[in-house]
Amino acid sequence: MKSIDVREVTPFLYGHCTDEENGTGTTVIIHETGAVGGVSVQGRAPGTRETDLLKSENTVQKIHAVTLSGGSAFGLEAAGGVMRYLSERKIGFELLGNTIPIVPGAILFDFLPLSGNAWPDSSYGYEAARQAFDKNDVPSGNKGAGTGASIGKMRGFDSAMKSGFGSCAVEVNGLKIGACIAVNAFGDIIDPETGRIIAGARESGSFMDTAKSLQEMDSPDGAEGMNTTIGCITTNANITKSEANYLASAAHDGLARCIRPVHTVMDGDALFVMAGGEVDVSLLQLSALAVHVVEQAVLTAVREARGAYQLPALQELFKQE
Repeated sequence: MKSIDVREVTPFLYGHCTDEENGTGTTVIIHETGAVGGVSVQGRAPGTRETDLLKSENTVQKIHAVTLSGGSAFGLEAAGGVMRYLSERKIGFELLGNTIPIVPGAILFDFLPLSGNAWPDSSYGYEAARQAFDKNDVPSGNKGAGTGASIGKMRGFDSAMKSGFGSCAVEVNGLKIGACIAVNAFGDIIDPETGRIIAGARESGSFMDTAKSLQEMDSPDGAEGMNTTIGCITTNANITKSEANYLASAAHDGLARCIRPVHTVMDGDALFVMAGGEVDVSLLQLSALAVHVVEQAVLTAVREARGAYQLPALQELFKQE
C-alpha cells in the first residue's frame, strides 16, 4: 500500500471555498462524466440533499459532484451553485435541451460564538467548483467545509477544540482510494494506535473523556445538533450502486476508530462514495482500505487545524513528538 495525494485519485477534481472571516466554507468533489454514487447517513441529526436518489433501487446511477458545506441547513444551498457551474460547462445529464448535474450534499453546524454571521450560499458552491477546475487543490486544516469545524463539545464551546478538513489516499496495485472529511464531532478524537484521546473536550489541563462522562450519566451542556462529521470517498474501483452504498456504510468504521463517541443523537454523520469504474476489485479489500483512509483523513483534519474563533487546536496545545 502506497500513500498518495488525494488528487491522484483521478479523474476526480477537488475544490474549496474558504471564508475565514465568517468561519465557514464549502468543499466540492467533481467527476465530469459521472461516477457511481453511494451514501450512508448515521446519527440522528443529519442535514443532507439528494440522498434518496442514491438508494440502490432508484433510477439515477451516476452523480457528477458531492458538496460538503458548513452553515447548517442554510448551507445546503451551496450545492445549487455547484450545479450552476457544472451546467454552464455542460456537465450533467442532457434532458430536453437542459444540462442537469446530479449533486448530492451534506452540511455541518459551524456557527461558532465568535465567527461571523454568515453561511454558505450558492456563491460558495460556485466558487468551490471553479477552484476545483482552476487549481484542483484541497489543503487540510481550516479550509472549505472544515473552516469553522470544532470537536469535543460535551461542555459547549468553552472547553471545545478547533478541528478542520482532512484528506488521505492510498494506491494498491492500481486501485486508488481517497477520503475527504470535515470533522465537526460532538465527541473526542482518539489515536487508534494507542487508544488515547489526542483532542476533544478539555478539563483542568487534560481531556474530559466524553464517552466516560456520558456513561456516568453526566448530561451534555447544550451541544444538541451542533455537530456532524461529513465526507466523501473517491475511488477508481469498478463497483455497482449497491456496492457503493455498502462501501459508504462500511467506511463509517473509520470514523468509529478515531471519534468517541460517534454517530450520536447530536451528530448527523454522512459519508458519500464516488466510484470511477476503472479497476475491478475485491469489495472486501476495498472496504478495508476505505476504513483506513477515512480514519487517517479524520486525524489529518485535527492535526492540521489551527486555533481560531477562540478555540485552541491540537498543534498549539500540545507539541507533537
